[in-house]
Amino acid sequence: MSFTLGPGLYGLLGPNGAGKSTLINIITGSLQQDSGSVRWCGKNARALDIQFRRALGYMPQQQGLYDSYTGRKFLAYMCALKEIPAKEVSEQVERVAGWVNLSNELDKRLAAYSGGMKQRLLLASALLGNPKLLILDEPTAGLDPKERVRLRSLLADLAKDRIILVATHVVSDVETVATEILLLKSGELVDQAPVDKLIETYAPKENLEAVYLAVFGEEDGK
Repeated sequence: MSFTLGPGLYGLLGPNGAGKSTLINIITGSLQQDSGSVRWCGKNARALDIQFRRALGYMPQQQGLYDSYTGRKFLAYMCALKEIPAKEVSEQVERVAGWVNLSNELDKRLAAYSGGMKQRLLLASALLGNPKLLILDEPTAGLDPKERVRLRSLLADLAKDRIILVATHVVSDVETVATEILLLKSGELVDQAPVDKLIETYAPKENLEAVYLAVFGEEDGK
């Protein structure tokens, strides 16, 4: 596959086993690709190394959190890993916590966080350092409808000056805010286009969910 992304929000859609997580792991450097390259501003991302990683914010699907930590301590720890200067830590923690509606929960231990709160904390950690490339793997898992709406609004606003790639099974999470949708099937890019163009091509007068069903049918990734 080959594709180029500019500032905006991109939905990565496909059935289980389509290759979404593999693609994300290659982009983030967690997995070495067999061939080809990931390029950032025209340069090989692997060769850029720390320069690329500083531009990257990643929210994984799996929650690996320390229950004994408070939300504030966890975010401060992530700041240290991202080599954010100590004088900026407090301000950055407060800012990203505000973005994900956790400002009043920062001093609670993570053991007391609900699944949705942990999910929002992971998003907050991905936003530390003001990344220009934000990759989110199933970001709305466990969120209630109100928080889903808040997240869509936040991502739409953030996407004005950065690239946001969202892998999700929830079509409605990206339908109204995506710049383009990437349709992934069996490790290949089926199409990349704005929502209205995909509807026109695959499901005239319908919606993005109808496009998904038209392209992928009843596939389960096997």
